[in-house]
Amino acid sequence: MEKVRLGVNVDHIATLREARKEGIPDLMAAAKEALSGGADGIVCHLREDRRHIQDADVYALRKLAKRLDFEMAATDEMVEIATNIKPEMVTIVPEKREELTTEGGLDVVTIFEDLKPKVAKLNAAGILVSLFIEPDPVVIRKSKETGAAYIEIHTGRYAIAKDPKPVLDKIIKACNLAEELGLRVNAGHGLDYQNTRAIAEIPQVEELNIGFSIIARSVFVGIKQAVKEMVDLLNA
Repeated sequence: MEKVRLGVNVDHIATLREARKEGIPDLMAAAKEALSGGADGIVCHLREDRRHIQDADVYALRKLAKRLDFEMAATDEMVEIATNIKPEMVTIVPEKREELTTEGGLDVVTIFEDLKPKVAKLNAAGILVSLFIEPDPVVIRKSKETGAAYIEIHTGRYAIAKDPKPVLDKIIKACNLAEELGLRVNAGHGLDYQNTRAIAEIPQVEELNIGFSIIARSVFVGIKQAVKEMVDLLNA
């Protein structure tokens, strides 16, 4: 099996910083520790309400990270920011102000006409585009039509399922379909040290983007060690 890349989402470091707005913990120091622990890249989500990651963070992370995955809503403002910073990848996600974290996948079918030109603009800037979606055949086929190179399968329902096997089977079928269509596959959301291995073993999955469980683990062992433990788990 080929090495599965790990993107570490640092949003929750910024959440802690913004709780007091005193500049600590240092987001850049955290990102450096994650990379030192073996992360292949850094993931951050610049939300419309700027609840955690700030604009300046994105520009700083762009300079630091050897691979930056910029999560964003499908808005003109975010497309402009992305084309300015030129991350290696943009992952377009759904976004609601009232949610605590991203809930569910992008409704590609409904927003297709608005989404397609934004994907084209990002592609023209030399940025790989990924769409964060449910493992739904209809949505996967529509995602291909947008011109995106990747999909990121939302694993949240798998992560909380009392019986994860049916959800995992659905994810595996979705990955097979994506491969047939020529889409590349990442996955993420709700993954931790107990449930990640089964997703990492899906042949089409190139990268897992994980944040909360790693940051939570780092409270006890530090970020570098928490990332190293996840990297070792993915590639045992």
